[in-house]
Amino acid sequence: MQKNQSPVQCGAFLLPSEENMQLWPVVACDQYTAEPAYWEKAEQIVSQAHSALNLILPEAYLHEDDGRIEKIHQTMENYLSENVLCRCVQGMVLTERVTESGVRPGIVLTVDLEEYDYTRGAKPQIRPTEGTVTERIPPRLRVRQGAAVELSHVLLLIDDPERTVIEPLYALRDQLPLLYDMELMQKGGHVRGWAIEEGKLTAQLQQRLLALKETLTQDSPLIAVGDGNHSLATARAHWLNVREGLTEDARQGHPARYAMAELENLHCDALIFEPIHRLVFDRTAEEVLKMLRGAVVTDGKYDALIVGSEKDIPVMFEKPIHPLPVGCVQMLLDEHKDVKIDYIHGEESVRELVAAGRGTGILVPAMDKSLLFPAVAQGGVLPRKTFSMGEAHEKRYYIEARKIL
Repeated sequence: MQKNQSPVQCGAFLLPSEENMQLWPVVACDQYTAEPAYWEKAEQIVSQAHSALNLILPEAYLHEDDGRIEKIHQTMENYLSENVLCRCVQGMVLTERVTESGVRPGIVLTVDLEEYDYTRGAKPQIRPTEGTVTERIPPRLRVRQGAAVELSHVLLLIDDPERTVIEPLYALRDQLPLLYDMELMQKGGHVRGWAIEEGKLTAQLQQRLLALKETLTQDSPLIAVGDGNHSLATARAHWLNVREGLTEDARQGHPARYAMAELENLHCDALIFEPIHRLVFDRTAEEVLKMLRGAVVTDGKYDALIVGSEKDIPVMFEKPIHPLPVGCVQMLLDEHKDVKIDYIHGEESVRELVAAGRGTGILVPAMDKSLLFPAVAQGGVLPRKTFSMGEAHEKRYYIEARKIL
């Protein structure tokens, strides 16, 4: 990246009419993967209304070959041709999300996928925070290929303790055109959005971001992926495929070169790192304990809690193979390729699934968010599903759309 070139850009963001907004947003597709009842309820709420739910594939159904992807692509075309997405913001969108954790401001923008790389060892300005499992990309790529528009649940983070980039724009929100102001379904909290038309304010954000870059250590990324690592990796993989057939000039402004995301500040008080627990299918608590080799059972402080159908088993790693307990758990589980694992938000959900006979749970502690950028700067990525930015219902909801063809 050139010294004075920002990796974030403006975009042309599409929204439905104001009267169609109430049932439009839906939570990130990678949530509630073991709880299809959540998505069934969402379908009941939306019913026949126009909704982002009709434009995404919940990962609870990701491996079902039932024509869902073709239907999604057709619905995208219909929403464009029928002018369902009738409002456009050329620039950026300022957002305010209110949940139990507090008020979380952000900026919806686009990122240049030439400035992002998930290849291990690469040090671009935009970096993943967890190892990319390349086998997870192809099924997601089938959704993006042929899609007329993108919706995004990707949340990007900057390490801005002085609050110089996002917060000055948030302070001006009452001077900006209001785009939406509504409650989100299924305990999602409240969200508001304002248009930031391309111009002076968007240029200031880009300049402040570049100024922030000058304060970072040499190895630190400017932007880290907080949520949606594999979704952004899919966008990158799609762009590399598209790029092959383009001239150098055509590559410069091609819409697939950019991906929509929301930028947030790691130092926002309402941005809380929650643990992501594990559910090991079809294994007893004793079998899971054996998988966590080297873990000893304790009767006090523990690194992880194995949740079985009959009792909980607290364990401690006497000789940890990773600095974080969750890292130890994931690395040891990864040794068992034949075991099916799901990643669950919330202790209550884990215990409900265990009680329903789905498997054995592993509860892990939350990660200190101050460790995130130093860990990435040291050249590594964290074990997958090390942390969650909030609980499942606090994830980003799909609202804005953007043409990528």
